[in-house]
Amino acid sequence: MFNAERQKEQLMKSQRMVHMLVVVLLAVLALAGCGQSSTTQSASSTATTGGGKKLIVIITPSPANVFFKAEADAANAEAHALGYSTLVLSHDDDVNKQNQEIDTAIARHASAIILDNAGADASVAAVQKAKSAGIPCFLIDREINANGIAAAQIVSNNAQGAQLGGQEFVKLMGAKGNYAELVGLASDTNAAVRSQGFHSIIDQYPNMHMVARQNADWDQTKAFQVMQTIIQAHHDLQGVISGNDTMALGAWAALQEAHMTNVIVVGFDGNPYVIDSIKKGGIKATVLQPAAQLAKMAVDEASQYIKTGSTGKPEKQLIDCVLVTAANADQFGLFGPKQ
Repeated sequence: MFNAERQKEQLMKSQRMVHMLVVVLLAVLALAGCGQSSTTQSASSTATTGGGKKLIVIITPSPANVFFKAEADAANAEAHALGYSTLVLSHDDDVNKQNQEIDTAIARHASAIILDNAGADASVAAVQKAKSAGIPCFLIDREINANGIAAAQIVSNNAQGAQLGGQEFVKLMGAKGNYAELVGLASDTNAAVRSQGFHSIIDQYPNMHMVARQNADWDQTKAFQVMQTIIQAHHDLQGVISGNDTMALGAWAALQEAHMTNVIVVGFDGNPYVIDSIKKGGIKATVLQPAAQLAKMAVDEASQYIKTGSTGKPEKQLIDCVLVTAANADQFGLFGPKQ
């Protein structure tokens, strides 16, 4: 009798253990199922943001430069108008920071990247990385030294614009005199293209003498310092031609400080501060490149690509620049004609 009761008790214990194991197993399976569902939802939420909208990432140099701020603002506004969410970032011309931001775009499963890059050679790998991740890059303002990687490269016609600036500079100088040239970042293709464009015109005039040529890296403070040094060495300076307006502003400030406001200064960009200076009789001319138009075009083509898999246009697209002088300065606003 005792043995029978003991066997019955052991059987009941075994049944309880089996029951507990079944409960635990079911709980584990349920948790695994919930985990899978949560992972899928998380991936989906990074692919689209802002209530299911597809994401366009906009990356430019520092918005402290009004040109880059104008293109970032224009791209952001156009993307929102077309129904996309956006992430606006700045690489500050730091290649490593740009790489991190491209990684962020990939991690966020962006549908497209609008990029004003941090270097013609150094940015090739980053654009390729995005392409390999299935994210098309639409380059604005600055090209990269590679074809077939970016979905589009939409830039100002820098050669055409520089020739306009060179022609006006020669005219203002009376085709003679000593002048200095300020050059942008060596890593930026635009710096070389603009310089070549200037010289394709200026060098035709034997009485135009370049007495100094210095890099100022697109930077106003550096241009101010470089110009101070040039002034000390060349008191007979009569003109300055600058690869961008930010450097032109720095040069003009140095000339004002030295009481040399009779020196002819011509820039490139269409910076509103330079246009204001032109109106006041300071800097004499600039070559306007349509920053907002470039950015808007890039977003429109990105949207077309997202929807159809093609822009329907060639990769490289050049947009002509416009000469701005005292005669037409009132017609222009923020890097484009007044609306």
